[in-house]
Amino acid sequence: MSKLTLFGEDKKKFINLKEAANWASQYLNRKLTISNISYLLQYGRIKKYGSDGNPLIDMEELKDYYDSYDKEQQWKRKLGEDLNWHLSFVEYTESERTKHVHRLHPYKGKFIPQLVEYFLGSHTNKFKQQIYFHKGDIVLDPFCGSGTTLVQSNELGMHAIGIDISVFNAMI
Repeated sequence: MSKLTLFGEDKKKFINLKEAANWASQYLNRKLTISNISYLLQYGRIKKYGSDGNPLIDMEELKDYYDSYDKEQQWKRKLGEDLNWHLSFVEYTESERTKHVHRLHPYKGKFIPQLVEYFLGSHTNKFKQQIYFHKGDIVLDPFCGSGTTLVQSNELGMHAIGIDISVFNAMI
């Protein structure tokens, strides 16, 4: 893996997007892609160095991001063992967590489709012990934003009505 040093940044080790995705995949022991790393850059989770045509990433900054991302044990110590860690959806890749509407525009208030599916879906577990929604039901989302709830409702065979104050979001 090639490491670059930029002027005035002699302590930082820089890698390109492909190298960052490969490194992160090995570090986290799960598949990450270039688009996962691009997402981190786009939303300011990590800082971009270099030019727009060839963005570079500080390896230490990327490591710090992923170290802070894996906090399950710390939260369980603080909040107790009844924490529903399944709702963190860490087993999904970034592309799986940002499917459908999330790729249309960089809407900042979005949440992952799996969260909607968890609550609207027809499964139960230790934490969700009852099913409240069924195929054919109507779901109202009065703050629909990017439309995640609307899309997931339709995928689950439910009808959906969305309302939003933003004209742009209403057009989606």
